[in-house]
Amino acid sequence: MTITAGAPPTHSTPAPLARGFLTGGVAGTSLAALVVGGIIEKVPLFVAGLVVPTVYGLLLFLAGAPRRRREAAVVPRTALAMIESLKAIGGESSDVPVRFDLTVAPDDEPAYRVEITQDINLVDLPDYRPRGILVVQYPPDRPWRVRIVKRPTPEWEERVAGARLDSVPGPATVSEPPEGCAFGFVGLLGLLLGAAVVIGLFRADLFDGDATARQPSSSKPSVSSTSSSSSTSSSSSTSSTTVVSSASGTVALGPGQSMLDKGELRRAVDSLTEDKGEGEGGGKGKGEGGGKRSALTVVVQERLLSVVFSPTGTQAPQFDPRSLPYERFPALVEEARTTLGIRSPRTWQITAERLTGSLTIRVGVTGAEGTASLEADGQGKVVRRTPVG
Repeated sequence: MTITAGAPPTHSTPAPLARGFLTGGVAGTSLAALVVGGIIEKVPLFVAGLVVPTVYGLLLFLAGAPRRRREAAVVPRTALAMIESLKAIGGESSDVPVRFDLTVAPDDEPAYRVEITQDINLVDLPDYRPRGILVVQYPPDRPWRVRIVKRPTPEWEERVAGARLDSVPGPATVSEPPEGCAFGFVGLLGLLLGAAVVIGLFRADLFDGDATARQPSSSKPSVSSTSSSSSTSSSSSTSSTTVVSSASGTVALGPGQSMLDKGELRRAVDSLTEDKGEGEGGGKGKGEGGGKRSALTVVVQERLLSVVFSPTGTQAPQFDPRSLPYERFPALVEEARTTLGIRSPRTWQITAERLTGSLTIRVGVTGAEGTASLEADGQGKVVRRTPVG
C-alpha cells in the first residue's frame, strides 16, 4: 500500500555519508589514542582520546539544532489509530517502555501500519489493549514518528468512542528509510583511517617500546600472546588475542564471538589482571602490586576489550576492573539498543570510569537516527537515559 503523507521525507545522501565517515573517524581516533597513549604512557594523547568524542558529540548536537527547530515548528497531524498488538520491553521505573504495533487511519489519506516504542505509566497500562482505539500525532513528512496522545481533546475523545477501524496488512508497515550499506562502509573506513592516523603518528614510540619488550629483562614491560581452541564436532574454530603491558591491556575476539557471550568478559578481564603483579624473577612489575591492578578506564565493544591501568603513584580516580557488574552488561546494551529511539543500532560501546569521583558505566549506541546513551552506577542500575535527539 502506498502512503501519501504530505511531502515525502527527503534524504540527502552526501550528508549522512559524511556524518558516518566523521563518526567512524572520531571513534577510531579516540580508541587508538586511548590504547596508544596508555602503551607509550603519553598523558596528553590519552586525554585527547577522551576529549575528542566529547567535543564531536557537542558539535553534532549544535549542528542539529536548526533541524530540530524546523521539525518542532511543523504542525503535527492528528489521526485515529488501532492497537494491533503491544508488548512491554522492560524498565526499572514507573514508566514502562512499550512496543506498539498500530494501524493509523488519517482522515484524508490511506491507513498504514507502524511500529513504535513509547513509555507508558504502570497505572495507565491496563487502558491499552489490542483492538483499542487511540489518538495519535505524527509529522506530515515523517509518518513513522507516531506518538500516542495520552490526553486528547474532547472532540477527539468523542471520535474515539464511536470509531471502528479495520486492520491494515502487516506488509504495509511504514518505517524510516534505511541509509543503506554505504553508510556502514564509510563509517568502517573512517574508523580504520582514524586509528591508522594515530598509530602512524606515534609509530616510532610504539616500535621502540616493542623493541624494548623483546629484550630479555627481569622487568619485561609487555607480553603478547594468541590463544585458540576448536571443537572436535565442528571444523570451525574461535580465537582471541591478548596484549598486556604495564600501562594497558586489550583482548580481541575472533569472528563469530562477542564480548557479551556468557562469561566472556570475565575471562577476558581475568586474562589481563591475574598473575600480572610479578615480573620475571619474582619482582613486582611497574604499576602493579601483588596481582591486583587498578584501572582508569575500561572500554568494551562487540569483540574488543580495552583496559587502561593506573600508573604508579597516580592521583587520578581509579577502580578495580574485576569489580564491574559484567553480568549486567548484556541487559544494559539491550536496553540501550531498544529504548532510546535507535531503530536499527549499528554499533555500541560500554565505557566504565571514575572521572567524576563515583564509578560510572556509560552505554552508547549509534544508528541512522544519531547517537544515544544511558548511564548506570557501579551495580549496573540505570540512573540516566539520553535518548536520540
